[in-house]
Amino acid sequence: MPTYLIQFAQFHDEFRLPELLSLAKLEKVNIKYEEKDYKLNNPFFKVELDSNQDAQKLVKRAILIKHIFELWGEGDSYEQVHEQVKKTSDRWPAYKTCSFKFVVSAFGATITHKEQIDIINSFSYLGFEGPIDMKTPNVQFHVLADFGADNGVERPLPDHVYMGELVATGSRDLVNLYNLKKRKYLGTTSMDAELSLVMANQALAAPGKLVYDPFVGTGSFLFTCAHFGAFTLGSDIDGRQIRGKGKSSVHSNIEQYNLQGRVLDTLVFDVCHHPWRSQQWIDAIVTDPPYGVRAGAKKLGRHDGKELAMRTYDGIPMHTREDYYPPTKPYEMSEVLIDLLNFAAKNLVVGGRLVYWLPTVVDEYSNDDVPQHPCMKLISNSEQNFGQWSRRLITMEKIRNETPDTTASISHTTLTDEEKAEIMEKGTEDPKRPGHFLFREKYFNFGRDINGKKQEQ
Repeated sequence: MPTYLIQFAQFHDEFRLPELLSLAKLEKVNIKYEEKDYKLNNPFFKVELDSNQDAQKLVKRAILIKHIFELWGEGDSYEQVHEQVKKTSDRWPAYKTCSFKFVVSAFGATITHKEQIDIINSFSYLGFEGPIDMKTPNVQFHVLADFGADNGVERPLPDHVYMGELVATGSRDLVNLYNLKKRKYLGTTSMDAELSLVMANQALAAPGKLVYDPFVGTGSFLFTCAHFGAFTLGSDIDGRQIRGKGKSSVHSNIEQYNLQGRVLDTLVFDVCHHPWRSQQWIDAIVTDPPYGVRAGAKKLGRHDGKELAMRTYDGIPMHTREDYYPPTKPYEMSEVLIDLLNFAAKNLVVGGRLVYWLPTVVDEYSNDDVPQHPCMKLISNSEQNFGQWSRRLITMEKIRNETPDTTASISHTTLTDEEKAEIMEKGTEDPKRPGHFLFREKYFNFGRDINGKKQEQ
């Protein structure tokens, strides 16, 4: 199998490999690599693929991949690169009369214009006779020098050098297309474009598939999954975010992106009391459960524990009023996750994916905090760190059908109501509880001492 060099974007480094492997599964591309070759602090990653066509399929919709190259040579010095490139002379005749372009770039350093010209000229033995075209060449060759990730350390020579032909470029331009700054309607919980697109890739969103968001908010995931051809559907307990204000709403964004034929609808109901028929009908669930930093999670019910009952005003049922908002009660994060996994196990098709965000307190997190279900397999767990807290993108895949005796679980012990109250009041944590337990209360206690006073920074 030919060797290819992937050049990742140096952003969201924990998300890059999961996205790559998801795209390989989606496009049915056979990929081989050495795990030791992948480094979070480096953009270069060697893989083996069957063909250039597979390389193009692999990255055509990638968000965290800049380019993929067919590798002609590599080494710890330019001399070693030339030695390897000279062994590929059987390839050269195919490019003899093509228009071409050479690009020299570096990671961890800057190469002067004069040095770039010297490096390009050192490959003159290739004997290409076609015209040099800097705008639309038939073929591009890249020399990539890796100086390492140690900032502030000057190196006269690179640690490693690669030379290869550009085969394909990723779709990072989509980040600009779905940029929140250009979106007509936003809410406080709208997910940024880059991560929304990455989630669509990890969900394997594709034409003919149905993707559902049970906490749809302002619909960010509906748009990115629909962009890749999927039919999308969302629901939320709070219809105010869906409806928006004035002329701005979720439908404004659907029209902005011309996705009327793919975004099917947005509905208002509590996912704990949903109207869906119990069957396998969803190809992927992509969602950001409400964890309370901007909007607290709620479900239907009364704080006093009384059952919901019909209420009237002037003889008119309250629920028929346009301004009616049903009574709700807090929905603790662990409960949200358990219900989400049980819903996914029941309604996803086998092979379908659940992609969601798990908030957690950094110092209290352990891998056991991730909810488990006998029907669901963990595919990836990637962290986006914000200091004291982080959120983790969890991707799971349904591997078998649900049975009546299967249910989701989280490894933790049971607390009394008094212990819960103490945690909520002081922001302290029982070490046996998951890092996301009562996350909202702990989030708003960051930076405070046990007496509730703001700590000095």
